[in-house]
Amino acid sequence: MTDVSAAAIQDDGIEDRAHRLISSARIEGTPVFDRRADKVGSVHSVMIDKQSGQVAYAVLRFGGWLGFGSRVYPLPWSMLRYDPEQHGYCLNVGREAIEGAPYMTLDQAVRPRQTEEPAYRHWDTYL
Repeated sequence: MTDVSAAAIQDDGIEDRAHRLISSARIEGTPVFDRRADKVGSVHSVMIDKQSGQVAYAVLRFGGWLGFGSRVYPLPWSMLRYDPEQHGYCLNVGREAIEGAPYMTLDQAVRPRQTEEPAYRHWDTYL
């Protein structure tokens, strides 16, 4: 029998406080809440700088119905704070700020496509 740690099991309901690191697979799909604690979307993916290895931004999937018509918004990773009580990430901005932000499209492989001016620069004034 293989010993599987709690950190390796998804949706197990166990909060793993023993580790400060988390797999990107566990972040994807995690709910995101606005400053009023209303769910505004979920984490589509985490974008990592190839050179530094640091997380550059999270891609928020927002809107749509059953994944159709949803948009993806890049948010600087520093804007997200994990709330263990909500089992999700919290933003200190409201839904209207997200709706007014530049968004990105997904390519055929469901990857965010970069725009000429990085869309996440919009959030510089919030940091």
